[in-house]
Amino acid sequence: MVDEIGFKAPAYHKGETQRFQFKGEGTTILAFFPGAFTGVCTEEMCEFRDQMSEFNDMDVEVIGISVDTPFALEEFADQEDLNFTLVSDTSKEISKQYDIKTEIPGLEYEISTRATFIVQDGEVVYSEVLDDPSNLPDFEKLKDELHSL
Repeated sequence: MVDEIGFKAPAYHKGETQRFQFKGEGTTILAFFPGAFTGVCTEEMCEFRDQMSEFNDMDVEVIGISVDTPFALEEFADQEDLNFTLVSDTSKEISKQYDIKTEIPGLEYEISTRATFIVQDGEVVYSEVLDDPSNLPDFEKLKDELHSL
């Protein structure tokens, strides 16, 4: 499992690109996705956007994480009207920390595997790692897990 929960990275947060720090306090969904502007990733991030009122009612923060640049994530957030923080893991350190980096066959480039973690008060209490990037997380199971906390 994850040894260290927190991280610092550039992010598109509260309408601007800035340095972002995650300490693992409270309850947070970390949603790793392979790449902005791709079909399944857009569908996934828009699903989080559409369910934000429910997550807000449960006092749950949502953070999307990909290896895209902060500027690409800013454009992605603006284009899709995403209402949560998007973290840029261009160093791939966060993906490595959560053990979910994947190489693209035929290319020397690593991306984040599609994965969802619930972090509560500094501890990972739920994880779903999807080997097939064309699959979406199980949002119902994610919400059930949140309700059981």
